[in-house]
Amino acid sequence: KPCPLCDEAKEVLQPYQRRFILQEVDITLPENSAWYDKYKYDIPVFHLNGKFLMKHRVDIEKFEDQLTKLELQNA
Repeated sequence: KPCPLCDEAKEVLQPYQRRFILQEVDITLPENSAWYDKYKYDIPVFHLNGKFLMKHRVDIEKFEDQLTKLELQNA
């Protein structure tokens, strides 16, 4: 913290908040050192259902597409 890119990403994802659960991970905490080693230069990073989705900025088309596919798969 602060993380302006993270704040921007959360704002972009706000309209979708009822369709998924956002879990934030502070990669600077010692227990998250594996994430830090992997993504320290790439924040924010997004995983959907445990799979890497995107990094740096929200690609809203990609996000919507993958979220819809996941919802249809779980319907």
